[in-house]
Amino acid sequence: MASTPETTELPFWTARYPKGVLKNVDKEIAQYKSVLDVFEEACGKYAGRPAFTQMGRAISFSELNRKAESFAAYLQNELKLKKGDRIAIQMPNTLQYPIAMFGALKAGLVVVNTNPLYTEREMKHQFNDAGCVAVVLVANFAANLQKVLHETKIRHVIITELGDLLGFPKSLLVNTVVKRVKKMVPEYSLPDAIPFTTVLEKGASMTLQRVQMEPDEIAFLQYTGGTTGVSKGAMLTHKNLIANMEQIRSWVAPKLVNGQELAICALPLYHIFAFTVHGMAFFSIGTHSILIVNPRDMKAFTKEIKNVGFTLMTGVNTLFNGLLNYPDFKNVDFSKLKISVAGGMALQRAVALKWKEVTGTTVIEGYGLTETSPVVCVNPVDGTDRVGSIGLPVPSTYVKMLKDDGKDAPIGEPGELCVKGPQVMKGYWQRPEETKASFTEDGWFKTGDVAVLEPDGFCKIVDRKKDMIIVSGFNVYPNEVEDVIAQHPGVLEVAAIGAPSEKSGEVVKVVIVKKDASLTEQQVIDFAHKQLTNYKVPKIVEFRTELPKTNVGKILRRALKD
Repeated sequence: MASTPETTELPFWTARYPKGVLKNVDKEIAQYKSVLDVFEEACGKYAGRPAFTQMGRAISFSELNRKAESFAAYLQNELKLKKGDRIAIQMPNTLQYPIAMFGALKAGLVVVNTNPLYTEREMKHQFNDAGCVAVVLVANFAANLQKVLHETKIRHVIITELGDLLGFPKSLLVNTVVKRVKKMVPEYSLPDAIPFTTVLEKGASMTLQRVQMEPDEIAFLQYTGGTTGVSKGAMLTHKNLIANMEQIRSWVAPKLVNGQELAICALPLYHIFAFTVHGMAFFSIGTHSILIVNPRDMKAFTKEIKNVGFTLMTGVNTLFNGLLNYPDFKNVDFSKLKISVAGGMALQRAVALKWKEVTGTTVIEGYGLTETSPVVCVNPVDGTDRVGSIGLPVPSTYVKMLKDDGKDAPIGEPGELCVKGPQVMKGYWQRPEETKASFTEDGWFKTGDVAVLEPDGFCKIVDRKKDMIIVSGFNVYPNEVEDVIAQHPGVLEVAAIGAPSEKSGEVVKVVIVKKDASLTEQQVIDFAHKQLTNYKVPKIVEFRTELPKTNVGKILRRALKD
């Protein structure tokens, strides 16, 4: 849908690219036809090196390739699935995820990533909208599937348990604790379901017929609320994912050494941020990723990463904030940490500064969307410290800001951020009208985010257009209010939303989780007055024990409004 602007000139911001960063990745993209080419190249090059670790059990690149091939052979030979069929994968960060995901691609299928925390209604909508004929899921969520299965076109169910690939006796212990002690697996009845271990065992004796994939064919249906409307599937092609992989790979090249990095993967691989960064870019250079099954368990999380000597970490603002407020986190070994990357939501200044104080490294903030595979912009890895900026557009990516009248916003003035580049999706699955509405007439993808392009090429997100608060005709952006309130020492988490007002249309309301139990409404308001003009100062302060969040920790302002 998106085409590159008709120009041979490089955008002015490329002058700010760190040394060693490619200015054009088109040639690198062209060397691969599909995600599988990337996967198999890495598995050959780094065969004996660990690719992923879950709860202490590592799987090497070569073992991952063998198991993925067994999985694919079973899908192809036993289940008779064919090229283009959609298969849903619904599981947290386990070793089973990369096996199932790369295995499905080897069989020529389209992967439909599904949030394990979906309700029955959300599951049914996604499975039916995508036309899924098979699903792979963890037993913890099978009870919900049972309730909606008869209302879908799913013919094949493959079930695994969290500890299945951890090796005996650990697998038995983990599965028993999860099921019997923690009671995390509700009773279900799916008599025709196939155990994941059976798939691997039987598939190992079957022959896989190689499926030819083309760059413009769909690899993933990645569901998102998008810029408007209900949840819909972004069609991400093999080329989209390869392009973003190359863009990320070139960006981090000055800092990383092929075959020597150790990354902490706390965000779920079914989320496009984690998949493209860990499952594609880092994976392709031989990085060993430690999978965190439940990042909300700060005690277990901190214990797992405490002494491993990791060099990379990705996360969202709430994850970094949560870790910084967990007492034992300061005792983690950060001596080898090179890069920490934040995405998914705005990185608050207070969190960025505290992270640098505790770990000794700068959090590199980036920006992207599901529809852009996801990375559009990211800050340089050369030590440039631009807290509050999302950085520069990655190579072969063009951005501009559009005003409400459709004209380009001048540099330094806010407008809707629009993107062109090889990582921009093909469109929304079976939704031509919504696809058309998401692009300008000349092919720029409209992100729905308000941003400013600064004179040196760095971008700054102001906020989502739909989250903007209008007070007496003045625009108030929640990110700005949240960034200020988060600096108060008594605040753990904060979200800003608009509340109805007869006098001004709306007023600013903040919902806060306290760090200091003695914090009062007036203290919050007084603190805000010191840094915000009057109409931006919260008129309503509400305290809660927690804020509603997505599966990756993004605060749900819409839920607070509802």
